[in-house]
Amino acid sequence: MSVNTNAVTPLRPTMWSRAVKLFHWGSALLLVITWAMITLHQNSDGNTFIDLHRSFGLSLLLWMIFRVIVRVISPTPAPVVMPKWQTALSHISHLVLYVLLFAMPLSGILMTWYGGRGIEVFGLFDLPSVLTTDRSQARFINELHTDVFWPALLAFTALHILAALQHQFIKKDNILARIK
Repeated sequence: MSVNTNAVTPLRPTMWSRAVKLFHWGSALLLVITWAMITLHQNSDGNTFIDLHRSFGLSLLLWMIFRVIVRVISPTPAPVVMPKWQTALSHISHLVLYVLLFAMPLSGILMTWYGGRGIEVFGLFDLPSVLTTDRSQARFINELHTDVFWPALLAFTALHILAALQHQFIKKDNILARIK
C-alpha cells in the first residue's frame, strides 16, 4: 500500500481571527479599566469607584469565559519558528495569564461575598452574596487578590509584552501582526 505524499493539507492562517483579537485586546482594556477604578477608589471618598471596580471585574470574568470559548473554536495560526524551550515558555506563560485573569475576578467576588456584601453591577442590579459572612476568609482571599494574584498578573503581563517586543524588534519576525 502506498502513501499519497501529494495530499493537500489545509493551510493554517497567518494570524488570529478577528474574534480572538477582539477578546485579547478587550481583556487588556477591561484589566486597565478595573485597575483604574481601584486606583481612583483609593484616592477618593465614597463607594462609586469600588462599585465600578467590582462591576468591571465581574465583566472581565464573563469576558474571559467567552474569550476561552472563542479561543478554543478559532483556528490557530501557524506556529512561530523558535526553539522548543521558547515555545514551551510561551505556552506556560499564556496559560498562567489565563489562570490569573480568572483568579483575579473570582477572588474579588469571593472576597466581597465573604465580607457579607453583594455586588452592585453598574447600578443595574445586585448579585447578592451566596456565602455565609466570614471575615477571616474575606481577609485571606483579599491577601490572595492583592498580594499574590495582582503582582503575578503584573509580572506575567510585563513578560508577555516584553516577549512580544523582543520578537517584533529584535527577532523581527513581525509577531505583532498576528494579534493586531
